[in-house]
Amino acid sequence: MNSSDTDPKPSSDFEELSQEKQASLVQEFFYFIMENKAWWMIPIVFVLGLLAVLVLFTGSGAAPFIYTLF
Repeated sequence: MNSSDTDPKPSSDFEELSQEKQASLVQEFFYFIMENKAWWMIPIVFVLGLLAVLVLFTGSGAAPFIYTLF
C-alpha cells in the first residue's frame, strides 16, 4: 500500500478559504472601512440609512406623525 493512498489530498489555501463561513454585507462593509481607513463614509451611510427608514415609515400608518415633525 502506498502512503499517498491513505493520506487525504492536501488542499490549497483557496480551497480552505472557500470552506469558511462567508461574512455578511455589513461585516464586509465594516472590514472595508477598517482596512482602507475610510472613516468619512460612516456618517454618509448613517444619514442614508435614516432617510431610508423615514421613507419606509411615510408609507405606513406612522406618516401623519412624521409629517407633524417637519
